[in-house]
Amino acid sequence: MNLRTVFRLVGRLLLLLAAAHLVPVICALLTGEPRSLALFALSATLTAVVGAALSRLPASDEPIYRREGVLFVVLGWLVASIVGAVPLLLDGSISAPVDALFESASGFTTTGASILVDIEALPRSVLLWRSFTQWLGGLGIIVLLVALLAELGPGTRFLYRVEVPGPTTEFLRPRVRETAAALLRLYLALTGAMVAAMLATGVGLYDAVAHTFTTLSTGGFSPYNASAAAFAPGTQVVILVFMVIAGMNFSLLHEGLRGRANVWRNRELTVYVAILLLAIGLVLAYVPPSPGGDGIRLLDASFQVVSLMTSTGFASRDFDQWPSGAKAVLVILMLIGGSAGSTAGGIKVMRILVGFKSAMREARLLYSPNLVLPITLRGQVVPDNVVQSVTGFLVLFLMTLFFGTLLLALGGADLITAFTAALACLSNIGPGLGEVGPTANFSAFAAWEKLLLVLLMLLGRLEMLAIAALITRPFWRS
Repeated sequence: MNLRTVFRLVGRLLLLLAAAHLVPVICALLTGEPRSLALFALSATLTAVVGAALSRLPASDEPIYRREGVLFVVLGWLVASIVGAVPLLLDGSISAPVDALFESASGFTTTGASILVDIEALPRSVLLWRSFTQWLGGLGIIVLLVALLAELGPGTRFLYRVEVPGPTTEFLRPRVRETAAALLRLYLALTGAMVAAMLATGVGLYDAVAHTFTTLSTGGFSPYNASAAAFAPGTQVVILVFMVIAGMNFSLLHEGLRGRANVWRNRELTVYVAILLLAIGLVLAYVPPSPGGDGIRLLDASFQVVSLMTSTGFASRDFDQWPSGAKAVLVILMLIGGSAGSTAGGIKVMRILVGFKSAMREARLLYSPNLVLPITLRGQVVPDNVVQSVTGFLVLFLMTLFFGTLLLALGGADLITAFTAALACLSNIGPGLGEVGPTANFSAFAAWEKLLLVLLMLLGRLEMLAIAALITRPFWRS
């Protein structure tokens, strides 16, 4: 195990996170928050000092391989969550270290669950920091690092594969660094486009930037207690459109924008859109009439369907008050999630497709065991190792969801709250139902339960396989 290189990379990640403090520092300057300015500067300095010390460890001639890649990714997300909690503690916005870690991990993993009771009581620079942690975590802080560093060796491609969620990864370019840089440019372009679209609806620059950070990352943090309900319908439509985009495969979107691919021939994208449209129709059948008319009713149903399927977690209405049929549809969407290679959480549409086709194949083999039945998508054969990976992921996901629900229920939560809290954190969604509904928060959980939920967030963001590999004995022996 090349630990020296791993810690050098962690040091570089810390330097990147120290530089990220510049965003809330500028905000504190512009909004006249001198105390927050000083505390963010202190946090940045502490982070930079530790990062510089680790970065200056003696270099190793050995490149990073898969083991080092797994360890770095897991350490990277843990370190980022800790660094993100420091300004919250220094500012006094959150007094308990476990609560600060929960809020920070929820940011970087783009979960959007919160322990804050009155969000609007916090300084604007602190709230922008919450939003910015989600923007950093959306594309993946490790992908950002890969885009900025030279080729790291055989483990670089693995770093990218772990960071870009989904059962398969379509490389836009032969070199991983070029691929990561291309996706970063797309992410920045979409960020600029959404800020401009938000400004065009009449919202201020601060609100436009803060909600762009959390929409494109499918994070869902908002500086307002009312979440997206604080905005007019026109602004909600802009957020809805960009949530749909954020739930798409970024590699496919990049190729489509450059005219290199017919995006509508992609099976995952067509199924993704079909599920959204079907779910909107089903929810509309249950949602009661709105005082604002049928247009607002359609917007509310569409907004919540898109928000929960893409794991953004914004709320334009208290959907926990909707009829059970509508809530059942929303819970299913929370399980499914967005597209592979997107910033969305959940199981992913591609895995659902591959898992369904695999189940149908096994059913046919029961009565025709000698048949050779490859799994295909749009005429392309899905490799057996991908099918096995999907099966392994589904088993791990459902087992983790079961035990997470069980532990929270044993802690005293009712079954609906326990299940949807575990699902909301594992799928990186944010709000659930019951005591963790869209108008509630996670503050009532005990410290150990919050740490459990943090673990679920990290498992969901890393798609479990990386952490599962880390706790196996062969990983450390090989």
